[in-house]
Parts: sequence; C-alpha cells; structure tokens
Amino acid sequence: MDGNSDRLLSVEDLHTHFFTQRGIVRAVNGVSFGVDRGRTLCLVGESGCGKSVAALSIMRLVTSPPGRIVSGRIRFEGRDLLALDAAEMRSLRGRRISMIFQEPMTSLNPMFRIGRQIGEMFTYHEGMKPKEARRRAIDLLALVGIPAPEKRIDDYPHHLSVGMRQRVMISMALASPEPGLLIADEPTTALDVTIQAQILDLLRDLQQRMGVSILLITHNMGVVVEMADEVVVLYAGRKVEAARTKDLLTAPCHPYTRGLLNSIPGNPKYRGAERLESIPGTVPNLAALGDGCPFENRCPLAQRVCRERFPEEVAVSATHSAWCNFADTPSAPGR
Repeated sequence: MDGNSDRLLSVEDLHTHFFTQRGIVRAVNGVSFGVDRGRTLCLVGESGCGKSVAALSIMRLVTSPPGRIVSGRIRFEGRDLLALDAAEMRSLRGRRISMIFQEPMTSLNPMFRIGRQIGEMFTYHEGMKPKEARRRAIDLLALVGIPAPEKRIDDYPHHLSVGMRQRVMISMALASPEPGLLIADEPTTALDVTIQAQILDLLRDLQQRMGVSILLITHNMGVVVEMADEVVVLYAGRKVEAARTKDLLTAPCHPYTRGLLNSIPGNPKYRGAERLESIPGTVPNLAALGDGCPFENRCPLAQRVCRERFPEEVAVSATHSAWCNFADTPSAPGR
C-alpha cells in the first residue's frame, strides 16, 4: 500500500507517547498507513491498541501534557500537518478534516440547541449570518436522515435518541463546502444493532454522494466487513498487519488477526459451535514494552526470536503485509 496520486492522507512512522509517572506509554509506536480519495480505511484492534490516539494525532488534538507526537510525518493533500501552526491547523479542522467521536453527549454541548451547534460551523468557517447558517443546518439534518428537521433543529441534545445524536455529529462533520476526510472513532459502539446498521448505511451513502474519504476506527470486525476497502490491524501501539479487506478476511497472516476473526459471532468456522474462540492472555503494559513483538506473551506461535526483536515486514503480496516471524506459518510448536 505505497503512496500514489490518489493518496489523500499519509501517516509515516508516527510515534505518539504519553509521559507519565509510571513511565513512557508508547501509545502509537512507529505506525504508517494511508487513506486514498473516496475510500475507507479501517484501523482495527482491541481497546488500548492506539487507534484513537492515532486519530487524535492526525487532528493534532493529543492532550499535552502528558501526550506528545514525538516523531513521524502526517501529510494531508501534500501538506505536513505537524509543520502547520495552530491557526493553520484550526482552519483545516471542520473544513477539510472532521472527526466523529464515540459518544455524542461528550461532544455536544447540553446547554445549546443542536441548530446553534451545527450553525457555528458555518459562521466560523464561512462567515455566514445566523439565518443562513440555520437554513444550512436544517439541510444537513435532512441529509443525515433526521425527520422533521425544521422542528428538531431547536431540540437540545438530551431530547434526541442516541442514534439521532450520532446523526447530528455526522452532520456537523459534514458542515463544510469541501469535506475531504472524515475520521469516525467507534461511531456505532453505543448503538443497538439496528441503529448501527443505519449509521453505517448513512456513512456509505454520504461517501458515494460527496466523495469523502473515511478513516474508520473500530474494534468490531463485523464493521470492518461492512465498510472497509483496506484494513490496518494495530496491537499495543504497533501495526501488525495491513491488507485489502478481502485479502485480510480470506487469508489473515498474523496470529492476532486470526484471533480477532475467530472471535466474530457468526463466523462460518464456528457457526453452531457452543462457544467462540478467544484470544488468551491480556494486552501488555505499554509503559513496560520490550524490544520484541508485543503479542508474544499471547501468541501460540511465539519462540525466543519473538521476545528479542520486533519482526520485520513480511510482504505477502503487493497490497498485503504482516509483521510476524511466522506470518506464513499456520501453526508452529509452542514456546
């Protein structure tokens, strides 16, 4: 997945650390990936793997202290975001790059009506007068499927269901004449299955209509199946596998990726089985990582070499890579 003329976002060797009393937490540890124009890339992995921190790094919203982008490059439309000053970065947020957060009630101000909060995007970025901003906000609410938008625009966030609040967040992310990249951080986690499907359908529809690129962050492999063109699997701050979605689903190479897929309810391999397969062990302490593979203590294939150094990239194909000493080995003796 090398750079090309269609590449909208390119993240190169990103290191984002948190400097705490218990040590340096390497939340994102040398991660690279790219998002092409009009396409969807999923970052997937368990909680704490670095997905959200990678997204916040792109937005330059990592809380400092204790967090800091230590090194790397983040290029958007050819511009290095890490070289922009604060004013230049603010002009990009909401205009060309927008983010949908996991829990709308932590992002929406409970004291203000939703129309005012959406309208602020137009008054700030485009200098619109309040009446024009209100009209555009109503149009956006209609675009994301909220019924009777002329009435709902005067609601407070607590008047809306969880699903409607998430639609409001999507409308705010699209409140730009030229949306480029939409970062969606676990946008369906708090929703029931029916509403989750509606939100995913909405994102797909908006992408087709507006040509927006999507960086989708999730721990749910079912969402990956539904949405992703390409997938990057993260574990303990490291990239462990990257591939086109079809290749990842049909021929996963990293033991961690196989574990994620084997734990999906409804996976044909386990359909009708009494219990799903789980990944043994726990995620390591990110403040006490060694030089080896962070998955070593949970991996059925691990041997001494896995404890000594992080694996080199194994190129399975031109669009599929894994970082594992046994990427081509379906099984191997235990430690």
